[in-house]
Amino acid sequence: MECVPKAGRFVGAVEAPRGVLIHDYTADADGRIVTANLIVATQNNYDAINHSLMQAGKFYLPQNDENLLFNGLEFALRCFDPCLSCATHIAGRMPMKVIVRQSGAVTRTIARRQER
Repeated sequence: MECVPKAGRFVGAVEAPRGVLIHDYTADADGRIVTANLIVATQNNYDAINHSLMQAGKFYLPQNDENLLFNGLEFALRCFDPCLSCATHIAGRMPMKVIVRQSGAVTRTIARRQER
């Protein structure tokens, strides 16, 4: 069967290693993509990632060891195999900023910057 470009909306969903991956494209009469919307697993996992980071923070913050805190948070995040911008850092060197809030007010900010 010959494949001929045409106008329309084309949506596909597939279960990928990190979770559901959704592609949503709209093409013009020549078959050129005019809009594209990709929903990747990291987006679908935001709630679970947030919950895991909160639990890790509650466990490691009282131990007053910033390195242990950062490593614990990094481990929790990597369990979800996040997108490449997050996953490409060497373990233990992922730059991050931890903002500790109590009743909505910022009580502490801790940062681990990328080593060069």
